[in-house]
Amino acid sequence: CYLMNNSYDERVKFVNGNYHSLVHARKPKDIDDKKAYIIGTGIAALAAGGFLVKDAHMKGENITFIEQLELPGGSLDGEFKAEHRGYVARGGREMGHHFEILWDLYSAVPSSENPEESILDHFFYTNLDDPNFSKCRITHENGKRYDEEKFNLSDKALKEIAELTITKDENLQNKQIDEVFSEETLNSDFWILWRSMFAFQNWNSALEMKLYLNRFIHHVGGLPTLSALQFTQYDQYESIVKPIVKWLEEKGVKFEYGITVKDVDFDITADKKVATKLVMESSKAEDKSIDLTENDLVFITNGSMTESSSYGDDETAATLSADLGGSWDLWRNIALKSDEFGKPDKFCKNVERTNWESCTVTVHGGKVIDYIENITKRNPYTGKVVTGGIVTVKDSNWLMSWTINRQPQYVGQPKEDICVWVYGLFTDKDGNYIKKTMRDCTGKEITKEWLYHIGVPEAEIDQLSQDCSAIPVMMPYITSHFEPREFGDRPYVVPKGAVNFAFLGQFAETLDKPGRDTVFTTEYSGRTAMEAVYALCHVEKGIPEVYASRYDLRYLLNAVSALNDYEKPDLPIPKLLTHSIGKKIEDTDIELMLKENNLI
Repeated sequence: CYLMNNSYDERVKFVNGNYHSLVHARKPKDIDDKKAYIIGTGIAALAAGGFLVKDAHMKGENITFIEQLELPGGSLDGEFKAEHRGYVARGGREMGHHFEILWDLYSAVPSSENPEESILDHFFYTNLDDPNFSKCRITHENGKRYDEEKFNLSDKALKEIAELTITKDENLQNKQIDEVFSEETLNSDFWILWRSMFAFQNWNSALEMKLYLNRFIHHVGGLPTLSALQFTQYDQYESIVKPIVKWLEEKGVKFEYGITVKDVDFDITADKKVATKLVMESSKAEDKSIDLTENDLVFITNGSMTESSSYGDDETAATLSADLGGSWDLWRNIALKSDEFGKPDKFCKNVERTNWESCTVTVHGGKVIDYIENITKRNPYTGKVVTGGIVTVKDSNWLMSWTINRQPQYVGQPKEDICVWVYGLFTDKDGNYIKKTMRDCTGKEITKEWLYHIGVPEAEIDQLSQDCSAIPVMMPYITSHFEPREFGDRPYVVPKGAVNFAFLGQFAETLDKPGRDTVFTTEYSGRTAMEAVYALCHVEKGIPEVYASRYDLRYLLNAVSALNDYEKPDLPIPKLLTHSIGKKIEDTDIELMLKENNLI
């Protein structure tokens, strides 16, 4: 059944179970008369194209992607830089079992690894045969293991986390995490595990932190070992972007590159809002603008976490820029037209708060591999899980983390090469070995800092760094979506009265009430896409609600126990009252669940 009163748009309904997801959608009325223009080619945009074809039954030739770059994928990138003898990706994508929206799409698209399998099929069996598990999540003192697979939270910290999970969203507007968590919590092992995995800063949004805690409450127990995570066989560009683009192109979908959408004109009245023109130009400054009718659907990727990225190399540092770039300029122009189109400046006007830096280090064999194996306890050449997610260096001034996914990570990667993705949250701090800020470091200097933290003796760092190539990437807006916000700062996927346009991606507000999905996940992007397509095209199926583990007593009890490191809690309850409560729950399912989770 539909969940009652749970949508901000009556054209969209949210459901649970598989009754709707297994149904083949009927062709919407008048869909053959419509065209679609999709701005951007990130995962949100690609998913919108996918759902237009799959569920709205729009003809492929009626769908056009408009991309300012010369290749698709947005933030889901990954490529070989021949001139630098190495690979580069701005990030990696962690996924879990309950990404219902994306699994729906991926089940329909043939994989690049094996066209006889869907993306979902290949992903499922890759992780079934080689499940993810970290053997060392935190190090210190030059490569020594620090973590004990525990959170080590105090009673005060446990209380603060519990209180945040149940605080009303309205009461967390414009609040920072360090306004709801004390230093005791922010200095805990829990916070090292959490902030490094999700890239939270202390000054980020307390509301986003609350949403993350509730969204992934079923994964709390797997956080210390990252056993809850799943990864594609290759990098996300190879395993996700390329097969979706190929599938769409085979359906007749058009991709136009090197075109920047500068603005969108609207006709706005009290009753409805209609997009009337796309103001565009090519990379050669040619006017590519087109007029729109109500049958021309526009899907707008507003803002970008990887906009204005700067690349360096072994001898050159990546530079921090406050240039807004095309995606932010577009949203700022659109936002001038209506208060309902969001407030982009809330997210993009302080790069000192929103930046961090990554660096892809390609190790060309040699002795460095021994130091990797010493920490991971795995041979990186087996083709299987290596680090099992990020390894965080507790005593790194940059709060450095690094990860090695299944190798080869890239198609055509030389067999002796191992690709390591490194990132640092604090780009303005001097390194422990390299006495420079991360943002001022060349790729070679970042490599040396990493070698220092994995245990290479200082006398050997210069020599072993010669066996590595590195490409650093500075991303000014990479955590802009985590900036403290209030309701209205992000436009709804489909604003009130919108007839032929929708917003996509990390800076759009989902239509579920209350919104429970989390930004900085590919699933969030996919959710905005499904909502946009289903609303504008009147697809009759319901949309899967966010997995409701926060409402499941079993997961809640397990999370409480996991956060307490599965130790029996010492509750300040009088013995007489404890005995009385014990008698009331004796021989009940409540007693059984409490005992199963070591809570009594």
